[in-house]
Amino acid sequence: MSKQFRDRVDAGQQLAARLVRYANRPDVLVLALPRGGVPVAYEVARTLNVALDVLLVRKLSLPGFQELAFGAITSGGILVLNPEIVQELEIDRLEVERLATQARRTMDRRERIFRGDRPNPEIEGRTIIVVDDGLATGATVRAAVRALRVKAPARILLAVPVAPRETCDELQPEVDELVCLITPRNFYAVSLWYENFTQTTDAEVRELLAQRASELPQNVGELLAG
Repeated sequence: MSKQFRDRVDAGQQLAARLVRYANRPDVLVLALPRGGVPVAYEVARTLNVALDVLLVRKLSLPGFQELAFGAITSGGILVLNPEIVQELEIDRLEVERLATQARRTMDRRERIFRGDRPNPEIEGRTIIVVDDGLATGATVRAAVRALRVKAPARILLAVPVAPRETCDELQPEVDELVCLITPRNFYAVSLWYENFTQTTDAEVRELLAQRASELPQNVGELLAG
C-alpha cells in the first residue's frame, strides 16, 4: 500500500486541481468538516480563490445507542431527523428536543471557538463545496449534506481525497457532484493514505479560517455574512 498524500495540504492541492472550473466565483463557498477537513479545504479555497468556512455536524443518539444516530444537528442549528430510527427507538418529541438542545449548545461553543464573532455564511442560492480529509462510512457528511439542503443552495458538491468506492456510491445520490481522488479496493482507514496524518488542533482551525477571511476581497466577505 503506497501513501497517496504527503499531508492534508498536499491532499487539498491535488483536490483543488480537480475543481478549477469553480475558481474565482463569488457564489462558491467551501465548507470544511472540522477539524481534519479544514487544512484540506483551506488549500482548495485558496487555490480556487473562493470563500471558506466550517460546517459542524453533531449526530444525535440515545444513551446506550451511540452507534445508532437518529438525527444530526449542524452549524446554524439545522436539525435533520431519521424518522425510521426515531420510530424504531420510540423517541418522543420532548426527548428529541432535549437532546437537540444539548447538542446545539455544544455546537454553539464549538462554533465560537472556530469562528469567533464572524456570522454564519449565506447558503441560499450558492454553490457549496463540502470538503473533508477522507470518508469511511460517510454518515457524518450525509447528515451535513441533508442539513444543507434545508438552506436551499443552488448546488452541493462533495470533494474528498479518499473514500471507499461503496461509500461514494451511497453518497452520490445525495449531492449534485462528487469528487474523490482515490477509491481504494482495500480502504481500511483514512489515515493509511497519508504520510503525515497528525491531528489538527482547534488553534490551527481558527488560524486557517481567519487567514482565508483576511485574504478575501471585501465584497466576498460581505457576501459571506449574507
